[in-house]
Amino acid sequence: MSAWAPAAYTLVLLLYLLAGAVVTAKTNNGVDPGPRQQEPSMPVDSSGDEALSALTWMATGSEASKAAEAVVDWHKHDSKRMLHAVYRVGDLDRTIKYYTECFGMKLLRKRDVPDEKYTNAFLGFGPENTNFAVELTYNYGVDKYDIGTGFGHFAIANDDVYKLAENIKSKGGKITREPGPVKGGSTVIAFAQDPDGYMFELIQRADTPEPLCQVMLRVGDLERSIKFYEKYTIAMLGYADEDKTTVLELTYNYGVTEYSKGNAYAQVAIGTNDVYKSAEAVDLATKELGGKILRQPGPLPGINTKIASFVDPDGWKVVLVDNTDFLKELH
Repeated sequence: MSAWAPAAYTLVLLLYLLAGAVVTAKTNNGVDPGPRQQEPSMPVDSSGDEALSALTWMATGSEASKAAEAVVDWHKHDSKRMLHAVYRVGDLDRTIKYYTECFGMKLLRKRDVPDEKYTNAFLGFGPENTNFAVELTYNYGVDKYDIGTGFGHFAIANDDVYKLAENIKSKGGKITREPGPVKGGSTVIAFAQDPDGYMFELIQRADTPEPLCQVMLRVGDLERSIKFYEKYTIAMLGYADEDKTTVLELTYNYGVTEYSKGNAYAQVAIGTNDVYKSAEAVDLATKELGGKILRQPGPLPGINTKIASFVDPDGWKVVLVDNTDFLKELH
């Protein structure tokens, strides 16, 4: 529901839900333009599972069709969840203070790695085993980063955006858009900027189970992004309210095909029951649409957490994390 650019078309992808991966499209004023037209050559199964049909259709007739169908079937039962977003900050203590005092987040855990000269801090509104979090990275001696033009914002849902904005200002924080209804709609929003320049959309929403509710990134080809994410996030495609989980919002601005990534925002981590099988699905998508597997699935040295990583066709990085291993890290 971003209102930052008048000539924007925004796609909101609810990438991972325990009940299913959901795709909805919205214009920048928050009005749903209606369902996208189905590609005429692509079959849709009787359950309406468009993404499931898409991947099956892509593999039909190939030597790997049976293997691809097995990947599709497995994804129908996988439990995927967005775990955290990773980005770099120039003053860790300053950012922790800002997020806890201005936004009301909690410091969930912190780890220092002197040998590698960095420190991580995890913050959010609830425990990491159930809620999305932000993972802040401070690299020793680096006090400034370039956010670039591709990263958009994070979003926080709150039952009183007016009060939240006043609290932010009273703590010395910066409000870049005063609270008020989104253009063309009734939802009240505001925008705040943290000390490193990261933007946070504040969305008025009552009784949300996940206050840290959105990560917005800009893409250069909307249809390509739709296909890419549908074809690897095919765990029971369905429909649900976007206020039930954290979403990845991909924004396409007419005529803009490339953005600078900078060196500040790093990646999103997503939990899966099996990083090996999830990586197989990603590999199918990259072969048709672009992107690349960066790290083949396997355990991390030292902690043995199984992960895989890839970049999508726009170069945005995603890390897949074994659900069981991730929970072990929290204890």
